[in-house]
Amino acid sequence: MEITFISDTHSQHHLMTRDLTGGPMIIHCGDVSTRGRYQETQEFIDWFESLPYTHKVFIAGNHDFIFEKENNLKIPDSICYLKDSSVTIEGIKIYGSPWQPWFYNWAFNLPRSGPGLASKWEAIPEDTDILVVHGPPLGVLDKVVRGGEHVGCELLKERIDVVKPKIVAFGHIHEAHGKIETEDTIFINASMLDEHYDYINNPIVVQFSK
Repeated sequence: MEITFISDTHSQHHLMTRDLTGGPMIIHCGDVSTRGRYQETQEFIDWFESLPYTHKVFIAGNHDFIFEKENNLKIPDSICYLKDSSVTIEGIKIYGSPWQPWFYNWAFNLPRSGPGLASKWEAIPEDTDILVVHGPPLGVLDKVVRGGEHVGCELLKERIDVVKPKIVAFGHIHEAHGKIETEDTIFINASMLDEHYDYINNPIVVQFSK
């Protein structure tokens, strides 16, 4: 199956319509909004529904505050929103989770290396084919421009080493957009915007087979 990955659209999604030409599945790895307000988030959902893909999956990111609380967003049945949950589509098991090591006072923060974050990653099923998270694992497409540090999650990397999903997709670190393939896993940083929040990156398309 051909799967298109995007992330970190930050309410600039309409600029990307021309580059999303359709297919069997699209997955968005979070930060659909700038501040997680109702109107901008609902506009994203309406746009996402309109895209010419058969299956549409997304998670929230650290900007998407509205998903941390009860809300009256209208998510149609044609879209699958994952929050510490999984869905199986055409035999492919996809698990999605929005959490990350503490990053200022944004959404879905948990203390780095703490038991709360560990419990979120332990919940990832061992039969997961595609893992969708917002932030990267440590050392994989997680290097920031300022300071040149690797800022991914150590505990997430440890769990990935156990589960060995065929694909791990994320965003969050805009400047580290790209794809890395290892023996077990394809890692994808699907951020569409660069560190200046300019739309410069292309969607990443992968041919997936079980």
